[in-house]
Amino acid sequence: MKQYPQSQKPVILLNIDSLMPEPLEVAVQTGRAPALQFLMENGTYIPNMVSSFPTMSVTIDSSLLTGTYANKHHIPGLNWFDDSRNEIINYGTGFRETFRLGMRRSIHNMLYRLNNEHLSSEVTTIYEELANIGIQSASINSFVYRGNTPQRLHVPRLLSTLTRFENGKWTTNTPATLSLGLFSKLRPRGFTMQIAAGNYKYTARELRHLIRKNKLPGFTFCIFQDMDARIHFKGPTDIKDITKIDRQIQKTLNMYPSWEEALNQNIWMVMGDNGQAATGTSYRKFIIDLRKILKKYRIARIERPVHKKDQLVLCVNQRMGYIYVLDNRLPLPAVIERLKSDHRIDIIAWKEKDSIHVLSGMREGLLIYRPKGEHSDVYNQTWKIEGNHELLDLYISNEKKVSYGDYPDALARLYSALHSHSGRFIVVNAKPGCDFKAQSTPFHLSGAAHGSLHKQETLVPLVIAGTTEKPTFPRLIDMKAFILRIISQQYKG
Repeated sequence: MKQYPQSQKPVILLNIDSLMPEPLEVAVQTGRAPALQFLMENGTYIPNMVSSFPTMSVTIDSSLLTGTYANKHHIPGLNWFDDSRNEIINYGTGFRETFRLGMRRSIHNMLYRLNNEHLSSEVTTIYEELANIGIQSASINSFVYRGNTPQRLHVPRLLSTLTRFENGKWTTNTPATLSLGLFSKLRPRGFTMQIAAGNYKYTARELRHLIRKNKLPGFTFCIFQDMDARIHFKGPTDIKDITKIDRQIQKTLNMYPSWEEALNQNIWMVMGDNGQAATGTSYRKFIIDLRKILKKYRIARIERPVHKKDQLVLCVNQRMGYIYVLDNRLPLPAVIERLKSDHRIDIIAWKEKDSIHVLSGMREGLLIYRPKGEHSDVYNQTWKIEGNHELLDLYISNEKKVSYGDYPDALARLYSALHSHSGRFIVVNAKPGCDFKAQSTPFHLSGAAHGSLHKQETLVPLVIAGTTEKPTFPRLIDMKAFILRIISQQYKG
């Protein structure tokens, strides 16, 4: 195994989908996650990293890799409406919804348009910036992968009819090393049961392949996705998959003479991307059907193109949703009043000129805010805030210092969603326990869901071992600058 100089320690970032602080701590305290325990005890543990909004995978990964919220990287969620093309963009929210929208279109969105059209060219990914200073990187199992290296990917012949690529092949810019299920494998004989991406064992084996072959680059980003689906059904306290993934981390650390030597050779980071909020058991009480609330209006049907007569488009991202008002003759307040009548919707927000307006189905009053004002928050962001600040659970001191309660970094994150793409639309957020539903949208009773602005889905853990450095602020958007800083320090000269 290649011995790296102490000044050149590759960074390995393991992203465990839906890893939350409390289940992680329970798994560690009960001896079910010895590898994670070792990293936590020999490094820095930050239990309250702030995720992106909506708390959906493609938006979160885009924020992590670009260091920006959605107003800059322009990936608004897993499901959104592109008014410039008059089409719903879906990256794969559930089989029924994806099937009705069109499998070929959704697969094309995920495999190609996400990185080559939708992710803004005005921002750079960590892969691109590292390549610009001569440092290679690797992406394992992430659908957000834009880098500087043109690579020819291909779809297996039996699946090529489900894509829009000629002969099932397409060229895209990736990091120097890319692993993405059957589309791009590091191990020639590697096999995954999942078509589009690898399961947790596959991801770990691809990482170990790089270590074994002495091909570990300056930065490697790995995603373990399996836990997300299990928690949707089992609830947020389930720790079975933490134990399974920990075994794979143990096998990886065992490749070194000792686990301490693994820290001498590399910088290890383990993080969650979003949490999940427990959902109720009663459909009638806990599922918010936006079609019923807005039944007075003509709502676009997802199985056909949006029609000129359609007044609304509904794009649900589990516990948050975008409501697009296409009919210019339909005033926003009319739609907002109907939404406000449902007491399960805790945040209703929209843009007016340069300000964000916030109402609630649970509380009275109006909040209006915009960037650059006399109020300063805990992230050194400044705002002008008027009205009922309790709508976003803000704490404002006599010195106009702003701190956050149930909705971490709410001002910036809500602002980002409302400026993430063009159009006339409203953002809605469900109170804990509830899930939104529209036509064929998957929902999660007696389990857990995410997507919202609430702290249950927002706050995720981060473990850093092999360095004493930390991000400037505990937010995912600060991870890119943090990683670039420690890598450039190690590799300079």
